[in-house]
Amino acid sequence: MSFPPPSGNLHTHLEMQKLTPTASAASARKCENKFSRFSRLAHFSILQFMNLAGKKILLGVSGGIAAYKSCELLRLLQKKGAEVRVCMTEAATQFVAPLTFASLSKCPVYLKNGAVEARPFQHIDFPRWADLYLVVPATANVIGKFVYGIADDPVSLCFMSCTGPRFIAPAMNVAMFNSPAVKRNLETLRSFENTFVMDSPAGELACGEVGKGRLLDPAEIVAYLEATNVVLNNVKDCSQPVTLSETKGPIKSCPTQSPAAQFLQETALQDLPASGVGKRRVLITAGRTEEAIDPVRYISNRSSGKTAVAIAATFLANGFDVNVVAGPMEAEFPGGVRVKKVKSACDMHKAVLEQMKNADVLVHCAAVADYRPKIAATEKIKDSRSQLILELEPNPNILRDSVAQKRADQVVIGFALETDHFKEHAAEKLKKSGADALLLNAPVASNSGFGFDEVRYTLIRANSRKAQESGDSRNAAEVEIPEMKMGSKIDLAQEIVDFSLDKLKNV
Repeated sequence: MSFPPPSGNLHTHLEMQKLTPTASAASARKCENKFSRFSRLAHFSILQFMNLAGKKILLGVSGGIAAYKSCELLRLLQKKGAEVRVCMTEAATQFVAPLTFASLSKCPVYLKNGAVEARPFQHIDFPRWADLYLVVPATANVIGKFVYGIADDPVSLCFMSCTGPRFIAPAMNVAMFNSPAVKRNLETLRSFENTFVMDSPAGELACGEVGKGRLLDPAEIVAYLEATNVVLNNVKDCSQPVTLSETKGPIKSCPTQSPAAQFLQETALQDLPASGVGKRRVLITAGRTEEAIDPVRYISNRSSGKTAVAIAATFLANGFDVNVVAGPMEAEFPGGVRVKKVKSACDMHKAVLEQMKNADVLVHCAAVADYRPKIAATEKIKDSRSQLILELEPNPNILRDSVAQKRADQVVIGFALETDHFKEHAAEKLKKSGADALLLNAPVASNSGFGFDEVRYTLIRANSRKAQESGDSRNAAEVEIPEMKMGSKIDLAQEIVDFSLDKLKNV
């Protein structure tokens, strides 16, 4: 198996072993092992993984009060660079005029009795045109049609003829959502190949009641699409590189299913139990800091922010409310993540201490400068060709200061990048900081570390009986130091999320 260099599109150059239903167990294991190696190299290139640009999306709108939110969703998808076409049920046209979607999409809308219907085979041509099919909102009625194979309107016809990935966002009253029939239909729909059913979180409904059945916010739906690596599920023809737009065959459930897509299909942005009202909240620091020397020069590092993006996307996929304090960085966060931008370590320190009181988990992922110039020149320093000496002073320790203010029910995770004696240095940093865990990143090759998707890492946990009994990791006298391992930044992110969830169960 060869791995071409990453391109500007996630869905290019993906070579995978083809599996058929009659494949032997040995073949399956061979494919699984091969995919394991593949996932480390091309599993997710974060900048590419988050890309909806150029994707062709068919948006199906059914007749619920939440149909108006599909207009905002369409605009958000267009802002991400996607091309969107729309099909509607007759009931949906009673909530939003087809002309609205036609104007926004700049394409005719597929209607049961509309002008587009006069053109033959639209129920086949529309799904074939699309890279993915997105039904928002999906009412109880249309979900029942999907399950029982009823195809009597554009939305259900397109679902029936779509062979690519299908995303369903349910929305209905809590009484309907909790009915045995709807529960059974949703469970059946989740078992369909190619089909991803999103969660319907609790909230205030159109009728004024509060409960499950609310449509995800448009930004959350966009985040779900960005965080689901659909193409890695496709094994239509793995002898040739494929793109999502070329992929029209069914997506099979087999050992090559990506861990992220498999997890999302099973949990679908579900709300997690929380100590307060609503979702668990995570605060993540990201990127690098820039410490001014003069108005045009600064001290910084090469952090791209990719690791923080992977962590934010994974927490988002696990149902967390995600907030980020970000220094300068090249990578972009998915929709649904709230980002506060800062420049210097002092700015980041202030923002973190202000926001941490609302967080259940703090992940200190930013590459923060340890020192800053004691005095930053107000004018550009001229080139005098004489020796220039910069006097530096320490920046505040954001990790240590946040631990000093942490509550017993908060989880704090630090980061350390080390190039020598890395286990000893990381263990010492964890002890001094008092964090619950520390992610050690130890790049040893030219293709790992800053800017790369391959990382050599381990998660070091505070480990002492005194700390466990008191619930305060600052009492930790010993740490566990697992062996280092190579993996993608999504692998790293999932380990951080798993650790956080495990800790939150005990607070």
